[in-house]
Amino acid sequence: MLQEFKKFAMRGNVVDLAIGIIIGAAFGKIIDSLVNDIIMPIIGRVTGGLDFTNYFVGLTPAASQAPTYDAAKKAGAAIGYGSFITVSVNFLIIAWVLFLVVRGMNRMFRQEAAAPPPPAPPSKEEQLLAEIRDILKARP
Repeated sequence: MLQEFKKFAMRGNVVDLAIGIIIGAAFGKIIDSLVNDIIMPIIGRVTGGLDFTNYFVGLTPAASQAPTYDAAKKAGAAIGYGSFITVSVNFLIIAWVLFLVVRGMNRMFRQEAAAPPPPAPPSKEEQLLAEIRDILKARP
């Protein structure tokens, strides 16, 4: 049973999937940083210095009076729509980047597919004609 599991785990598809998940997690951290540290501050600056992470609606009196979303969550129930906006922008950026990657891959594969196919091997008739030609050339 251990050998069977080892054979399953070491298949190319399983290893490729594991590598893809690890790279995806790292890519997700890069996109999170891009959104939180670069894009959202720019959007906040354009909109007058707004910080989306602290946009929330308190559902309890204590949460409504909290100065930050984290404090509101600790004080009671709160809906953090600013975090939702940030995550939505994050998703749109990831979707756009993946679209560009898939589009580039499709173009690359289309160019490879558009290459002319190798010439077909000569038919029997052409081979016989070539042999006859060679015999006639060899005659004095």
